[in-house]
Amino acid sequence: MFKNFISLTMMLAATEAANAQQASEDNTDQLDADVITVVGRVSNFGATKSDIPILETARSVSVIKADEFLEKGSLTLDDTLNYTAGVVGDSFGYSTRGDFPYVRGLDVPEYLDNVQVLFGYYNNARSDIYTLEQVEILKGPASVLYGQGSPGGILNTISKKASAENTTREIVVDYGTHNRKQIAMDVGGILSDNGNISGRLVTLYRDSDTQVDYVNDDAFVIAPSLTYEDESTRLTALINYTDRKSDTAHQFLPQTVTGCATTDVTNSIDAVCAGTNGQAVDNSLYVGDPAFNTYDTKSFSATLFAEQEINEIFSFEATARYRDNEADYKQTWVAFLGDGAPRTTPDGTAIGRSWYDNPASSNQFAVDARFRAEFNTDVIEHQMLAGVNYQDVDTLSESAYLYGLPTTFNLFNPDYSGSEIPDQADFDAARNRSESNTKTTGFYINDQITAGNFVINAGVRYDEVKTFNGVDTQKDSATSFSAGALYKTEIGLNPYISYSESFLAVTGLDAITNEPLKPQEGKQLEVGIKYQPRGTRTYITMAYFDIEQSNLDNPAGLPNAPTQQEGIADIKGFEVEAQTVIGEFKFDASYSYVDAKDPNGIIFPSVPKNQASAWVTWEPASGDLAGLRLGAGIRHASGNESHGTAYPAANDFAPTPMVVTTKGYTVMDALIGYDYGDMEFTLNLRNLFDSAYYGTCLARGDCFPGEGRTIVGRAKYKF
Repeated sequence: MFKNFISLTMMLAATEAANAQQASEDNTDQLDADVITVVGRVSNFGATKSDIPILETARSVSVIKADEFLEKGSLTLDDTLNYTAGVVGDSFGYSTRGDFPYVRGLDVPEYLDNVQVLFGYYNNARSDIYTLEQVEILKGPASVLYGQGSPGGILNTISKKASAENTTREIVVDYGTHNRKQIAMDVGGILSDNGNISGRLVTLYRDSDTQVDYVNDDAFVIAPSLTYEDESTRLTALINYTDRKSDTAHQFLPQTVTGCATTDVTNSIDAVCAGTNGQAVDNSLYVGDPAFNTYDTKSFSATLFAEQEINEIFSFEATARYRDNEADYKQTWVAFLGDGAPRTTPDGTAIGRSWYDNPASSNQFAVDARFRAEFNTDVIEHQMLAGVNYQDVDTLSESAYLYGLPTTFNLFNPDYSGSEIPDQADFDAARNRSESNTKTTGFYINDQITAGNFVINAGVRYDEVKTFNGVDTQKDSATSFSAGALYKTEIGLNPYISYSESFLAVTGLDAITNEPLKPQEGKQLEVGIKYQPRGTRTYITMAYFDIEQSNLDNPAGLPNAPTQQEGIADIKGFEVEAQTVIGEFKFDASYSYVDAKDPNGIIFPSVPKNQASAWVTWEPASGDLAGLRLGAGIRHASGNESHGTAYPAANDFAPTPMVVTTKGYTVMDALIGYDYGDMEFTLNLRNLFDSAYYGTCLARGDCFPGEGRTIVGRAKYKF
């Protein structure tokens, strides 16, 4: 394999060198390119399934290009979201198992090239950001385009793919904190004399520790692609193989030893985050067993992209993917003993440890095919999209959970030499096999109508979902609708309003009616403005949103409800994003406010109400400092809450409401870079001052440390 890998690399490099062409643009084209650089754009395989400019889209869409998130030092997908309004990338702190973003207070599904890529948890490999061109967030319900999902929106990523326009040839070497070592390569170019066939190879190898003791983050990824294109056709085949070997950074650290938060019980504030001697553990503490813990994942996917221009009006495009995933997940942690109950003795000894062994897998076949029509009727322009989406997903979990076994493990003085690992027979006896198959078919149509300065968008979709849990099959169906209107003014200030819906199938029977549970439903009203002063490289968006999520579990105030799905959650908020370029300085800023309450009127756990960020880059264009890049950023999140129940004494059977409050945090990031000919050198520093903070602490008694300081030096050679 290694010899074939080198041969393909040399062939791509040599062919590209023989076919490279120089291009020039006039000043007007250059200005347009600069504006696109600031604003970002989506494509037909992007989050909106359309290349309609974001400025003319009556929805909130955020786009983060690869050069932008790498400039800010991102190492993982959740890192790329840290400077985006209304989005919490690392909602559960530093993670190695996956990415868990919240958008507008809700968790959202992850898509790759607008096909869903994750199904459930801990049965697949995490995407590596070196394989991505950009990251996109479509905020608010998106079922009219994507079928079942979250009212918060979707996270969509775009793969690096071969194309005749792509002439990337680079080798990148990283070295940084936690002994991070990575080498990556991206080589693409034209492979045929007539220019119709192009290829690209993206690959990386990483050997790295992490901020948590005994937890590594090793990976090997290879993603070759091949494209055929002529005047009316483009076909691309993309393979991605990812092999990650790691452990979980989420150690579920008990609040009794972390010094992390406060708890509010009967209106009194008591410290719950240190032992009686005031001692607290470091965020790097590992409470697992190195001889037992693992989180190893593999993923293979094959994707085919097709685009066909039929005539001046009609075109066709499709994405088809097969994906196979597997995960070997083993972990031990300090046992959860009930809301508010201490999990350690005062001297730091764990009262009990739980052990979890779960080999899991998932596989998927999905097709999203659509016809596109662009035509005029008198003075009205239409951009119509009609499509069908089919997805067949199997998941398998064979978990064994041994709860609260006796232990002598002490968190203040951990000893990993004397293993307490249960016998394999104990795991086998507790093994629980769980499998499911979900088939989804959706039909949708969407039309964007432009009449003068008015832009009107409307869409409708019908979905059928069949879920088999190994015993029974549940059938659900839903019709989703969306509509929006935007007005383009001469000064580039475009106000808009939109309405959108979502649904999410819920399996099981209603305990009251004994009927199948209804899908959760979401609807959003959004009002905003998009402003891009003509002739400038400034782009500002402001949006107010009101989301209602229904068919949730009943609130406590409805003891005699007719069904168990009378609950309604309410999420309201406001977002601002601004980007501009002034001379040699590029600015990026965001602010968001989210007020998310569950059916009982209680604030959603782990969701900060206020977030703000700002980033500035200085890049001298001429003189002795030409080639230098300096950047600095600041990120802030307010505190968040988690509600539960406290039992102050062992013989107290009157539960008391409890609130655990996690403190907010402010961290700074920095960049130093220098371009010298074909070489590019960067030094990224995230959490520059190594501020200790927690992403969240939960009322059940555990905390999730945030990302500590990372320093990564990178050398890139372009050839």
